[in-house]
Amino acid sequence: MAGVLMMGLCSAATAQEASEKVENVFVPHWYIQVQPLGAQYTLGETSFGHLASYNLQVAGGYNFNKYIGARLSVNAFESKAGWEINDMNKVWKWNFVAPVVDVTLNLSNAIFGYNPDRVFTLSAFAGVGANIAWGNDQAAAVKAELNSYYSHSENLRNLWTGTKAFALGRAGLMADFHINQNWSIGLELQANIIGDEYNSKKADNTDWYFNGLVGVTYVFGERNKKVKTAVEPEVRYEVQPVEKIVEKVVEKRIYVETTFHEINRAIYFKNAGNTVIPESEMIKVQEVADFLKEYPEATVCICGYADRGTGNPTINAKMAEKRAQAVADTLINKYNIAASRISIDHKGDTVQPLEGTANRVTIAVAKSKKVVEVEK
Repeated sequence: MAGVLMMGLCSAATAQEASEKVENVFVPHWYIQVQPLGAQYTLGETSFGHLASYNLQVAGGYNFNKYIGARLSVNAFESKAGWEINDMNKVWKWNFVAPVVDVTLNLSNAIFGYNPDRVFTLSAFAGVGANIAWGNDQAAAVKAELNSYYSHSENLRNLWTGTKAFALGRAGLMADFHINQNWSIGLELQANIIGDEYNSKKADNTDWYFNGLVGVTYVFGERNKKVKTAVEPEVRYEVQPVEKIVEKVVEKRIYVETTFHEINRAIYFKNAGNTVIPESEMIKVQEVADFLKEYPEATVCICGYADRGTGNPTINAKMAEKRAQAVADTLINKYNIAASRISIDHKGDTVQPLEGTANRVTIAVAKSKKVVEVEK
């Protein structure tokens, strides 16, 4: 048998310098929309061209976060209705103004993630409000004309006069093309549901009208800002063999290699009665956990100590035990190290490995031993 002993350095930890990274952070903001180019189509029993009319809208809103916002819009101008009966096509129109409160959802951010440099943004909205209508004189004239031909109860049975308010529900989509941080051009499509009386005809179902609008949006202030955040330094471990023993069996020409690795860390507790690991010492616990994950065959022995200059032997024994257990629990619960790989011990103040209050410490020693047979 022949043995060759090789000595190496213990594991060494090297850290990169702390750096910074720049993040885009959403800024809650107010905005105003002006949509002067619009068209409305009121669902009815005549051709599309007869029921299309001009429409416009102004709105102000607030985006609370990158997903959710709210706005108050005022939509206005005129609606139309019609009735084709016995080759006669009758169309009438009236004016309205519709204030509505919407909740908005930024679909682009919700589906694809927040990107302040995105040129196109798609959003959905839904809201409730009122449609305040007036000027329904043309409908009254149509009713009077039809009565001269067809005197029956079905003729515009829901005719209203004066000024009338209708409850309104609305949903739709907004597509915005961003020019810069503050300005964008948008297209909006709306579906509005309203009571059966709106078009003066009785159909025993709700009435509908649809709006298409084009306009601009202006954001007050910033909707995004760049923030620099510190990046924690990366810790790397360069582990070299501490000891390497090579045994040679001449008869079988098989080499048996036994490799040892070791790491030890002292975790200090600041106060005499403290058993909670200080935040500044958690990096040492993480280094032990990283070592155990790199070497699955490794085990760790954790031993707790106490300062002889404070307390008494009974109290110090309990403090030392709790400190060792705190380190073990952190390895198990935070870093998922199996309890079977951990052994716990405590010396109280009977052993003082360091000077003075520095003995308020738990020392973790992790070792790896691996035996490999290699035939050459």
